[in-house]
Amino acid sequence: MNTTEPAWFKSTYSGTQGDDCVEVAITEQVVCVRDSKDVTRPHFAVGREEWARFVGFAAEV
Repeated sequence: MNTTEPAWFKSTYSGTQGDDCVEVAITEQVVCVRDSKDVTRPHFAVGREEWARFVGFAAEV
């Protein structure tokens, strides 16, 4: 079992205020997403293909 903490990062579009942001961590299998304001709360994970579809959709909006 791998217990290494994933490398979390914010979008370069996130403000410097530290409010209302999400962080993501990309692993070989999934993309993890968490609230940057409260990193102690559980994150959720989506498959890499589903994440790519979401990002593609968001880029069109």
